[in-house]
Amino acid sequence: MKQKLYNKVNKLKKVIMKSALLRKFAVVGLLALVNVFHLAVAAAPSEPILETNEAVLAASSVAARSVLEAPYRKIITVLVTGYSSTPDQTDTTPFITAYNTEVRDGIVAANFLPAGTKIRIPELFDDKIFVVEDRMHERFSDRIDIWFADRESAENFGVKTAKVQIL
Repeated sequence: MKQKLYNKVNKLKKVIMKSALLRKFAVVGLLALVNVFHLAVAAAPSEPILETNEAVLAASSVAARSVLEAPYRKIITVLVTGYSSTPDQTDTTPFITAYNTEVRDGIVAANFLPAGTKIRIPELFDDKIFVVEDRMHERFSDRIDIWFADRESAENFGVKTAKVQIL
């Protein structure tokens, strides 16, 4: 039963992601709703997939502890790169994300995660939370690209392999 729900939700996500209306806020809202449903199915008690990283909790500030105490869904290891709002690193609208929001600190681009997905990269950014609001060229389907305010910071960041918590 649970696997059937996963399959239906994943099919719906694929349809939404392929839609020509993807840049419209209504579709982003619908995708967020699908993700909430997906989380509800994933958190069903029959298959506990949530875990808490005690080492990260112990090293965190008191203010951030309330955010960190919320369990994450999954940990993945991916390449993490940086980009900035320069025309050679973006499209013709370098300060607008793929989801029609302005670029800002905490924005990431990822092709394999749904819009609005929150992630954390503790080994590189401690308890900072990033939000997927941008996309990359289709050839980069297996990495996360972090937005930096200037090109020098993005280049200095370079290419790293890191464990990413999907919240």
